[in-house]
Amino acid sequence: MAPASDTPSQRVQFILGTEEDEQHVPHDLFTELDEICVKEGEDAGWKETARWLKFEEDVEDGGERWSKPYVATLSLHSLSELRSCIINGTVLLDVCANSMEEIADMILGQQEQSTEFDERMRAKVRQVLLKQHHHQNEKKRNNLLPIVCSCADVSEKQSDPHVLDKPAQTLTPHPSPTTAEAKNGVNHEASAMDFSKAELHFMKKIPTGAEASNVLVGELDFLRQPIVAFVRLTPAVLLSGMTEVPIPTRFLFVLLGPEGKAHQYHEIGRSMATIMTDEVFRDVAYKAKNRADLVAGIEEFLDQVTVLPPGEWDPSIRIEPPKSVPGGLVLDVKRKAPWFWSDFRDGLSLQCLASFLFLYCACMSPVITFGGLLGEATNGHISAMESLLGASMTGVVYSLFAGQPLTILGSTGPVLVFEKILYKFCKEYTLSYLSLRACIGLWTAFFCIVLVATDASCLVCYITRFTEEAFASLICIIFIYEALEKLSHLRETYPVHMHSKLDFLTIY
Repeated sequence: MAPASDTPSQRVQFILGTEEDEQHVPHDLFTELDEICVKEGEDAGWKETARWLKFEEDVEDGGERWSKPYVATLSLHSLSELRSCIINGTVLLDVCANSMEEIADMILGQQEQSTEFDERMRAKVRQVLLKQHHHQNEKKRNNLLPIVCSCADVSEKQSDPHVLDKPAQTLTPHPSPTTAEAKNGVNHEASAMDFSKAELHFMKKIPTGAEASNVLVGELDFLRQPIVAFVRLTPAVLLSGMTEVPIPTRFLFVLLGPEGKAHQYHEIGRSMATIMTDEVFRDVAYKAKNRADLVAGIEEFLDQVTVLPPGEWDPSIRIEPPKSVPGGLVLDVKRKAPWFWSDFRDGLSLQCLASFLFLYCACMSPVITFGGLLGEATNGHISAMESLLGASMTGVVYSLFAGQPLTILGSTGPVLVFEKILYKFCKEYTLSYLSLRACIGLWTAFFCIVLVATDASCLVCYITRFTEEAFASLICIIFIYEALEKLSHLRETYPVHMHSKLDFLTIY
């Protein structure tokens, strides 16, 4: 056992260094936050408000859809309150229970009997803990269920021609679970619904062997003092209807308190759910022997937290989770692959002939025009023929693999200016222009690959109209300067006669 004088970091290292048994091997966790608000005269139930697989997802306003995953941001106060909850609340480790009824009885059995928390109050809290849980995906299920049932009824009637002659009777879609199945928390109907088509996409994100961590918070108008409990089940148990997805529950955190502090309870619940996604605390939670180990895990988490001063940052801003490299490129390929061949098949139509001709002229004209100007600017090193060959090769490759085949490729004004400046630079320093130009092209290709792999195109949203106009102004200034420079050279070739001598008027 670690000495009490150890720092949180040392204690955590000692906990993580202990030998693992089969029941305390850390698993990936799916965390769900359910909330309830019980007021007099209202029939309330547990409602799912957020979930964590690795990052936080919230039920958007209106409760119709999930938000994008984002990095959870917590207040230091809520983390401190969570630490106090673990220190002063009930901590039950390695509890063997097969149903929510047993867990509720164990939690309430740890609460001290008082005038404010008598048997009547205990029964009310137990009733709240056993209320039904409503998940975000139930709306999709309810929309699909009538269709499924009607199809099943039609199929049954077609298969049994005598069904219409039978008297009315009550039909159940699934047989009731046996005693052993009910004891283990297995329900045929719930299992069938849990694997509905609406959730298969999210189920694929959950790693194999993952376990659930349920966070239950809420305000009860009849409570006078908060009830806090942290429960670790050994082994993990599938609690029917508790979790959005059918995976066994390992951890349960309950925070019920008097009304008027719903936001505070919500933030403490978010803190508990977020800290369970931290790999270090998750391992501590699996291996903790007592309350002090859990507190040490929270303190170690607090030591790693960075606090931002108020007013410098808006907490409502959601931080996007880091993307894997090359995440953007992989997603682009996945989005493009199903439509790759259809882009070419759909183009083999007479209606597209006008578009083909337009694109041919639109691509050919600037290539030839700027090719001639490049030949003049580079003294024939790159002229119309080279521009035409390069544009045709790159155009075919770009159209085959790019996401937008209608993009017009070819030389532009900025390219002409760049080539002109580069040629002058090579001429002044006696460098090989074509060799340097090839190196520049290779480096440009390398940087493009890096930008695509890191999904740097998302930074385009920060480019404002001012940036575009500034770049366009620079190009205009360069062209105006080039025009004035040519005019100055014309003066040397064809000097202007300042003294108005009529004898030189017709001399060329």
